[in-house]
Amino acid sequence: MRRVLPVPLAFFLLLVASPARADWPDYRGPTGDGHAAPAKDGKPHGLPLRWSETENVKWKTAIPHRGWSTPVVLDGQVWLTTATTQGNDFFAICVDAATGKVLFNKRLFHSDSPEPLSNQVNCYASPSPVIEPGRAYVSFGSYGTACLDTATFKTLWTRTDLQCRHYRGPGSSPILFGNLLVLSFDGVDVQYTVALDKTTGRTVWNTPRSTEWKDLDAKGQPFREGDFRKAFGTPLVIRTDRGPQMISLGSKATFAYDPRTGKEIWNTHHAAHTSVVRAVFGEGLAYTTTGHGRTELWAIRVDGQGDVTDTHVAWRMRKDVPTTPSPLLVDGLLYVVSNQGALTCLDAATGKTVWRERLGGSYIASPIYADGRLYFFSTQGKATVLRPGRTFDVLATSRLADGFMASPATSGRALFLRTKTHLYRIEAPAAGK
Repeated sequence: MRRVLPVPLAFFLLLVASPARADWPDYRGPTGDGHAAPAKDGKPHGLPLRWSETENVKWKTAIPHRGWSTPVVLDGQVWLTTATTQGNDFFAICVDAATGKVLFNKRLFHSDSPEPLSNQVNCYASPSPVIEPGRAYVSFGSYGTACLDTATFKTLWTRTDLQCRHYRGPGSSPILFGNLLVLSFDGVDVQYTVALDKTTGRTVWNTPRSTEWKDLDAKGQPFREGDFRKAFGTPLVIRTDRGPQMISLGSKATFAYDPRTGKEIWNTHHAAHTSVVRAVFGEGLAYTTTGHGRTELWAIRVDGQGDVTDTHVAWRMRKDVPTTPSPLLVDGLLYVVSNQGALTCLDAATGKTVWRERLGGSYIASPIYADGRLYFFSTQGKATVLRPGRTFDVLATSRLADGFMASPATSGRALFLRTKTHLYRIEAPAAGK
């Protein structure tokens, strides 16, 4: 049953969690869609075009254990998570953005018997933190969620009672909306999204997924346990004429909720499972991929109600669709890079392919748009920088040693790149230095 507790009237008037800023406080940036905030004067920040292990590296800091969470950046701090390889211990780390010095590295949670990952792709620290002035929020899925004071590093509250069987490890990142911290739990056993009061950690609402699985035997048990009910998607809050909507991906379905109450607004259903990407929104459409199995890219009109599968899907694409990297929307063009490195540019309104080229390598990290450029990062460590537009125009390629599973972050003139072993601040020397 969906549970709703009273929240202040002022909160109902909020449509977004915070204004855009030059830092990177969320898994996909200040607006949640992979776009870096423009400079106040409208000029480029001056992000580097090229780098290597010896060029444009301001600092490089080793990160212990294993984690694919995106580094998030705010007010001179970089926050990220990590966990031991076997999933027994879970850590939050804060790094000084200017120097690379580790300011804080603390075990927040412990598990005596973590569920095996069952694959070589995920790890136990894939969900990215989300931060705001004075507070950092970290989640390891069912292993624990915590709020920390960014000045004192004191743990303000924790939750370890929000449970599901992740089966292949946690992956959904928390998001902020007004006074709420929203998390998704899509396991093989239970599937729900939950909003917590960000100040106290108390549950405000909890909404189960309404998916009709149609996979139960006579005893009410799934015919086959495994991937078909789980998902790793991170929700996105958008503005619409009818109020805010939270686009949230589950297995075999995409949902829109009212983020203020958790009430479901609309849904689409499909045959794919294990959804991972975060939707992007523009042109009146939400763009998302369906997941594994029958992978498609969908453009969904957001003005519907109830099941809109047959009425509000504007267009679909099946060729070279990613299961993990999220889409990137820039000036009416939609860019998607498949896990196998095929990059497609589409007309966002019509779904017509503008061009398709191969970047080479494999891709887990989501691309970003910053300083008028597109940045893509492969698991082999190759970075490709392109000029956006209706022609395929590579501006530069670079490489770091250990490869990328985490998505990148920016702040001002710097890129913050997490490889499998290190965190880098990539920044060109200032003019005249």
